[in-house]
Amino acid sequence: MPIRNTTQRWGWVSIGIHWLSLLMVLSLVVVGFVMQELPNSPTKIEVYALHKSFGLTLLALTVLRLLWRLFAGTPAPVPGTPRWQQAAAQASHGALYVILLAMPLSGWLYNSASGFPLKWFGLFSLPKLSGYDADVKAFALGMHEWLFIALAVVVSVHAAAALKHHYFDRDATLVRMLPGLPPPAGRERND
Repeated sequence: MPIRNTTQRWGWVSIGIHWLSLLMVLSLVVVGFVMQELPNSPTKIEVYALHKSFGLTLLALTVLRLLWRLFAGTPAPVPGTPRWQQAAAQASHGALYVILLAMPLSGWLYNSASGFPLKWFGLFSLPKLSGYDADVKAFALGMHEWLFIALAVVVSVHAAAALKHHYFDRDATLVRMLPGLPPPAGRERND
C-alpha cells in the first residue's frame, strides 16, 4: 500500500488518520457521557482534563489530515458512481471536517468562558479564547452539544453509505479505506 494517496486508493497515512480519528471520536463521546455522571472529585477533574486534551489532539489531527489531503490528493470516484453520489460524498466529507474542527473549538471556547485553565496533557497551557462570560459559556456549550448531534448524524450516514457501496453496489469504495477487507464478490449494479 502506498504512503501517499493514488487515483485508485487511499494511502496508508490517510487511512491511518481516518481510523485514528474515528477511534478518538468514539472515545471522546463515551468519556463525554460518562464524565457528566461522575460525582465532583479529583477523578472527575482528571477525566475532564483528559477529555479536553484528547479533543485538542483530535483538532490537531484534523488540521494535519486536511493538510495531508491537500498534499496527497484524493482518489478519483469509483467508476460508475453517479454524480449525485459524488456530490453527496463531497458534502458529507466537508461537513465532517467542519464539525471535527468546530467541535473541539467550541469545547475550548466553553472552557475559556467558564474561567478554567486549559493544559494539553499537563504539558503546556493554551491561550484563552474568551474571558469569563456566562453568555459565551452557554453559547459554546449549546454549540458543543449540537455539533455532537450533527456529528452523530453525518458519521451514521457516512458509514451507511460505505456499507451500501460495499454490500449493495459491490464497488471498491469501502475496500479503498479498509485494508484487509476482501473486494466485493461482484458488481451487480446497472448504471
